[in-house]
Amino acid sequence: MPSQKDPSSASDNSAQDLSTQNALESAGIDSAAINYPHNPDFENGRWFPTWRPYKGNLDRDPVGINDYLPPSKSVLLGIQHTFAMFGATVLAPLLMGFDPNLAILMSGICTVMFFMITGGRMPSYLGSSFAFIGPVIAVTAYAGAGFNDNLNVALGGIMACGIIYALIGLLVMKTGTGWIERLMPPIVTGAIVMIIGLNLAPVTIQGVSANQFDAWMATLTVLLISGVAVFTRGMLRRLLLLVGLVLSYVAYFVMTNILGFGTAIDFSTVAAASWFGLPSIHTPRFEMSAIILIAPVAFILVAENLGHFKAVEGMTKARVTPYMGRAFLADGLATTFSAGFGGTGVTTYAENIGVMAVTKVYSTTIFVVAGLVAIILGLSPKFGAIIQTIPAALLGGASIVVFGLITVAGIKIWIDSHIDFSKNSNLIIAAVTVIMGTGNFSLHLGGFDLGGIGTATLAAIVLNALFNQSSEAK
Repeated sequence: MPSQKDPSSASDNSAQDLSTQNALESAGIDSAAINYPHNPDFENGRWFPTWRPYKGNLDRDPVGINDYLPPSKSVLLGIQHTFAMFGATVLAPLLMGFDPNLAILMSGICTVMFFMITGGRMPSYLGSSFAFIGPVIAVTAYAGAGFNDNLNVALGGIMACGIIYALIGLLVMKTGTGWIERLMPPIVTGAIVMIIGLNLAPVTIQGVSANQFDAWMATLTVLLISGVAVFTRGMLRRLLLLVGLVLSYVAYFVMTNILGFGTAIDFSTVAAASWFGLPSIHTPRFEMSAIILIAPVAFILVAENLGHFKAVEGMTKARVTPYMGRAFLADGLATTFSAGFGGTGVTTYAENIGVMAVTKVYSTTIFVVAGLVAIILGLSPKFGAIIQTIPAALLGGASIVVFGLITVAGIKIWIDSHIDFSKNSNLIIAAVTVIMGTGNFSLHLGGFDLGGIGTATLAAIVLNALFNQSSEAK
């Protein structure tokens, strides 16, 4: 293959670009959705990209989506992504009365499924979705503690939601992504990405503000993670979240278990847990009342994941938008699969996107490793118990960093897209969306709660449509 840097190969490259474009379009992929430079290894017209070993400098060069690192580094980076998703993936099932160990196991399996269905082109981790919490509690009348006795009814609704979501993915694969681009241009997607981080901020802050000791330990965690990100180099910098959490865990142990400040870490559950064990499997039950209430969550997941994928595209400078249909399909099938065995609905995780934003490692092979690690944890109650000893204050401190990075990723979409804020239309779309999402302003459609992110996303789409139509008419 001629080198792209060789001027004499321009005509050959043009023919190759045209061939690749035709192959993509025949597969239902809109290759012209984003004007990023053509990458012949990534956009090769096949299901999987052409994999290549990483040859850059970890201190300076990002790791591309279709790059792969040596096994030792891949394992460490994969474990870091498992840590990043763990707090939310465990918290969501606890809030709904699901089995957290089963949720971890399903998140790992679903992440590997996502890699296969998307062809390794979309760097993402699938974890428990918080969008289901409100509808599930409403359907099951869950009291908020212990096992959810009406879990089976909720599982049927989640499976229906996953099927609808998968059908949306098939539609996007068939029709292309042009209509999504018109529906959600950068001014909208940047705002959606921002509110994903900002909407989660109050819950995170409240979680670490129960007492001053936890607040200070969360602050220490932020400082340690930030210090690793700024003052280290190479592989150590890429592992900022993992290293920062380990350092803060040691500091917390010394402060509590040795010096007697705060609540000591309880290792009794670790000693009592077995090394291997299968989580309990639950069978879904389909009831129309539950399906009507839970199934519309599919549209919230579409909006949420669209923001995630746009953030990934902005970070990687790779044309991942043409593969968005695959991603919707993969997430929908994964949600259906997870609920079929008693797990939660899943979604791409903003936490892991935040990790990518700061590490600059976008390789999808890392997420396969993270998924395998999660499967091991899900099948080992002892390993799960060890991870669950991480104090909430430390997870909260890590979340402050991660959610902040997600918010900045939204701003970066605006900057990279050269959004003109001298136009009142852009100002109003951005202002209304960000405040609605941050304040968790929520509308209800019948018995369905859109939630803060869903309401703000709907407002952004409607305002953009109105202003664009007005501008075109003028």
